[in-house]
Amino acid sequence: MDKKKQMIEYMIQDLVEMISEEQNLDYDFAMRLLYDSELYNKLSDTETELYRESPAYVYGLFQDELNFGHIVQAEV
Repeated sequence: MDKKKQMIEYMIQDLVEMISEEQNLDYDFAMRLLYDSELYNKLSDTETELYRESPAYVYGLFQDELNFGHIVQAEV
């Protein structure tokens, strides 16, 4: 496994744990929520380099998707 894919896997693990704990959801359900999200598709695309961000930042994007139906990412 190359380094980018490994970083994505670690991010996914962190996100599922955060979703499960913060939303008080079963781990398997949290995993399904993430895998069915737009965020997961963007995270899996190595060209977005989203895997380089902090788990807290990416989790915030996931929360935006849940709340607004899409990812809300402010441009600097």
